[in-house]
Amino acid sequence: MPVEKWSDRVVVAHLAGDAPIADDLDAAERMVSMTPMDAVLDFGGVTYLNSTDLARLIKLRKKVAAQEAKLLLCNVPAQLWSTFLVTGLDKIFTFSDSVSTALASLQMKP
Repeated sequence: MPVEKWSDRVVVAHLAGDAPIADDLDAAERMVSMTPMDAVLDFGGVTYLNSTDLARLIKLRKKVAAQEAKLLLCNVPAQLWSTFLVTGLDKIFTFSDSVSTALASLQMKP
C-alpha cells in the first residue's frame, strides 16, 4: 500500500515512480484531513515531478501546517532535488535522508 498509517500521529506515503504522484498525494491528504497527523513522503521511487505534483505538494504542506503538524520529504533523488532548488521549494519543505530518519526526527519533536 503506497500510503499507510504508521502510527496514530504519522502517515507515510511511498510515492509511486512510474505514474504521476497525484493519486498518492490525494490519499495522504485525505488521511491527514481526518485527524491532525504528521506526514512523511518517500520519493525513493519517483523520477519525475510535474507542475500539478508540485502544486499538490504545496497544498498538502499548507494543510499539514494549518494543523500544526509536520511534513517531511525523504529519499529525494538528485534529479528531483534540482527541481526543488530551481523552484525555491527547498526553502519551504523539510527534507530527510530516509524514512527511518524522518520518523526518528518526528519522535524527537517537542
